[in-house]
Amino acid sequence: QVQLVESGGGLAQPGGSLTLSCAGSGFTFSNYYMSWARQAPGKGLEWVSGIYSDGSDTYYADSVRGRFTISRDNAKNTLYLQMNSLRPEDTALYYCAAQLRDGTHFSTSLNDYKYWGQGTQVTVSS
Repeated sequence: QVQLVESGGGLAQPGGSLTLSCAGSGFTFSNYYMSWARQAPGKGLEWVSGIYSDGSDTYYADSVRGRFTISRDNAKNTLYLQMNSLRPEDTALYYCAAQLRDGTHFSTSLNDYKYWGQGTQVTVSS
């Protein structure tokens, strides 16, 4: 069955770094645009960053541009999010999600994403 499994979350100090991973299985990973989204305590789900199916283009929310880097390895069916210069407001549950390419454009609308992981917690605190 389809699975997206995130890992790499944890506790980081302000200004610190973490790298999240998302391993996909049960579907053709290279046929999907991939994104990271997050949900902070008491807030709604927020799109964070996305990447084309072949990795040729990347997109970032203004809140993370210049600090986060998204990448993927289609040979390993894995998506990554390198997070630097972390801030307390980055504290959230982070999800990876897959949008089928199938002639569609890359979307930042989370309703367009077909598969979701279970999330990994990132806490930024001193």
